[in-house]
Amino acid sequence: MALLTKAPKGTQDILPADSSTWQLIEDVLRSEAAVNGFSEIRTPVFEHTELFQRSVGETTDVVQKEMYTFLDKGNRSITLRPEGTAGAVRAMLEHALYNAGFPVKLYYLTSCYRYENTQKGRLREFHQFGAEVFGTASPVADAELITMVNSIFERLGLRNIQLELNSIGCPKCRAQYYAVLKDYFYQHKDQLCETCLGRLERNPMRILDCKSPVCSEIAANAPMMKDYLCDDCKEHFDSVQTLLTEAGVEFTINPMIVRGLDYYTRTVFEFVSNDLGAQSTVCGGGRYDGLVEEMGGAPTPALGYAIGLERLLMILEAQKVELPEVPKCEIYLASLGKEAQKKAFALTTTLRECSVFAECDICDRSLKAQMKYANKIGARYSVVIGEQEIANNKAKLKNMETGETSNISLDDKFVEEYIIRVTTDEDNEGMVHVDWGDEEEV
Repeated sequence: MALLTKAPKGTQDILPADSSTWQLIEDVLRSEAAVNGFSEIRTPVFEHTELFQRSVGETTDVVQKEMYTFLDKGNRSITLRPEGTAGAVRAMLEHALYNAGFPVKLYYLTSCYRYENTQKGRLREFHQFGAEVFGTASPVADAELITMVNSIFERLGLRNIQLELNSIGCPKCRAQYYAVLKDYFYQHKDQLCETCLGRLERNPMRILDCKSPVCSEIAANAPMMKDYLCDDCKEHFDSVQTLLTEAGVEFTINPMIVRGLDYYTRTVFEFVSNDLGAQSTVCGGGRYDGLVEEMGGAPTPALGYAIGLERLLMILEAQKVELPEVPKCEIYLASLGKEAQKKAFALTTTLRECSVFAECDICDRSLKAQMKYANKIGARYSVVIGEQEIANNKAKLKNMETGETSNISLDDKFVEEYIIRVTTDEDNEGMVHVDWGDEEEV
């Protein structure tokens, strides 16, 4: 029979063999968010289109080319979220989270959607870990957020991740810069791509972010924002650099970073890796001090970042980072006959209630097939229960690696005797339990 359909282009299934790695990474991300005082927020997968038009910016590639937008049955324009910040800002305002006091610190693990030309590291459905901070204009907040990202990469054991910084100023100093930038690009107007021609009047800084080889070459010699920063923006950027240096976080200044969304102000940053090929950015973020007001709230300074999880996985794979082993079945209870199957099921349930990874037969396999399956799933121990074992209320607990066996009761003492046997084996083997980044001798 032919397959009915396949996953849409630009999407992928995360299969059981891979989902455990995702979970390990997500555990690190959640842990880092917790120690930095962030709380999780979950927003809808779709929003009213105007939310992204106003926040992301009419001149961005995201709004102009990439959004999944459609009319719902009420004839309302709806868009699948292309990024996480806009929804977080909307939720913060709608539910008045600021009433609990500033700063408001939120994080999310979410899926995003952009209609892009698919390639390695660039999908139409992708996943992000994001963090947003509302209510502080202090450069300390910028440094804290960047240090948090740096800590995540260190905890994951990643190497050769470079932090690049820039400041794109505030509306005050950017107005002067825009005038100079327009004059420069007008000299090359005949060479700009059609998209950048549209940006020339509305937002010439977007041209610096164009991926066209011709536009990129022209932009390489354009005036730089750093030369037009006002005193306040310059002082802010200098303070961020000083704080990062004090924290031991290495960075370089990259004046070409403008980020792909219009809401950014002042500090912008990217963490990049040479292990990603053309898609070198694994994390991007910065300040967006005017966005909350633009979306109907009171003037509120804010900042945030997002890490692309698919790209993070690509780096882990490219660098061959050793991850903790996925938990395997600890004990498999095989059975012969209906009564034995009932007993095996009852004992398996009891083990699971005690947080032991246990399995029993649910496919009515033969004993030979059951043991073959136990080997396949890597069970550390096994027990075979049949009529004789039920009559004697005892069975043999077998270490699947060494082949050693010992008697074990099939009554209320089963779990206790199992734990004693496992503990004894671990003591004899000097077994090491591995946690993320830690090794502890038992």
